[in-house]
Amino acid sequence: MAADTAFVLVPGLHTGGWIWQDVAGRLREAGAEASCLTLTGMSGRGEREEGTGAGLETHIADVLRAVEEANAREVVLVGHCYGVHPVVGAADRLPDRVARIVLVDTPMPQDGDPPAALVPEQALREQVLRGAEGGFAAGTLAPPSEEGWRERGSFEGLGPAAAERLVRQAVPQPWATLAQPLRLSGSAGATGTVPVTGVLCAANGSSLAMVERALALGDPRLGYLAAPHLSYLEMATGHWPMLSEPDATALILLRAAAGEGTAARGPSAAERPAHLGPFLIDAPERPRERSGRVDLHLPDGDGPCPAVVFVHGGPVPEGARPTPRDWPALVGYARLVADLGAVGVTVDHRLHGLADFERAARDVQDAVTLVRAHPRVDAERVALWFLSAGGLIAADWLAAPPPWLRCLALTYPLLAPLPGWGAGPRFRPARAVRTAGRLPVVLTRVGRERPEFAATVEDFLVAAQAARVGVQVVDVPSAEHGFETLDHSEEARQAVGLATRAVLSHLCA
Repeated sequence: MAADTAFVLVPGLHTGGWIWQDVAGRLREAGAEASCLTLTGMSGRGEREEGTGAGLETHIADVLRAVEEANAREVVLVGHCYGVHPVVGAADRLPDRVARIVLVDTPMPQDGDPPAALVPEQALREQVLRGAEGGFAAGTLAPPSEEGWRERGSFEGLGPAAAERLVRQAVPQPWATLAQPLRLSGSAGATGTVPVTGVLCAANGSSLAMVERALALGDPRLGYLAAPHLSYLEMATGHWPMLSEPDATALILLRAAAGEGTAARGPSAAERPAHLGPFLIDAPERPRERSGRVDLHLPDGDGPCPAVVFVHGGPVPEGARPTPRDWPALVGYARLVADLGAVGVTVDHRLHGLADFERAARDVQDAVTLVRAHPRVDAERVALWFLSAGGLIAADWLAAPPPWLRCLALTYPLLAPLPGWGAGPRFRPARAVRTAGRLPVVLTRVGRERPEFAATVEDFLVAAQAARVGVQVVDVPSAEHGFETLDHSEEARQAVGLATRAVLSHLCA
């Protein structure tokens, strides 16, 4: 196979062909052709370099030339980060010459997508502020600092020398390469015919299980993830596998070229998604009031009662139905606390994408304001309960807890943004807990947690202990993320009951 295959290796933001050199050497040793592209304007030779005003179409043309110059019968285009855009664009123009597209730890771009979506919003803001100094105004995006690189992707597996080289050799990215939208005719991309392999890097938060969870949400815009021409291979390393594990990366590219990979399984009409399974405790239905994006499940009686506001995770695609406030787990928690004498509140906040954390935080703030003004709620006795990636929104409340916030609960939470999420410094509960003072925290920790989530929980607990913040940990050793609709064991039921009683005890203290 290898002797008849040419790999065209396309780098991502701020990097050049050098990033692929070690992998290319392994591929050549296996008998394949391999070319490491340095795209126009990305060699770092300065303003006089021909093509410093390059756009996305310029880079597509670079890839097309490499395809036409390849001698092998089959050409495999490999893109990392930004590099997937010129790769997919080139395959769309020469589909008969391209045997396969390989996307390394980066989503499949679709027609009309601008590559700027790959750049964290915080980095774009900082670049605009630096514009007067020449970077943005001159038509380039400045390379990030080492901290900025770490926020864009996991450094897992990178030694100090490789990390230092990534920072040192980074070059400005021509702005037009990011601003121009990708234009596809249909031969490649999400709905195309060229086979595509996605290489998922688990240490950077990508996995086949995550792809299938996204499909289970039912958003038709994500249906392409299960397209018959898409398959997936996984690596355990971080966002730069060509630097952290060049041998394994070369092997996985050879496997991809040979057609290996697993298709993502989308939900069937007869199959109920896991997150829509029944809640593990049969909590009785309560009277429910709906106001905008907020539902209040009311306890017996007429007087004001304490309230618990449940904040779901995400991102949840905008088109997902039912919306989270009607998911069995959220409804079950709300009914459970209502049955125990508190108002149970569920909120549909608008965390539809990784750039939406600020909007979601505003939605939660607005929901809390609405809840505290409700006649059935004692405005001075409120708890906030965050689940999964909703845990990032807890940072504001931990950093400066208001006096009416009697308890903050976290269930299988994410407590620092994953690399590449670009949520910014505001959404870092593991830092914010340092100023939480005497706010009680109840944290439900699952034993079968995803490693990248578990690491943020441990960092949070270390910071909380150093700040002398009281955290009651409820451990569920055999449970996994989202266990309330997956695991109806006695251990799981006891954990939910214990966490609920702990929160209510602080509300009633």
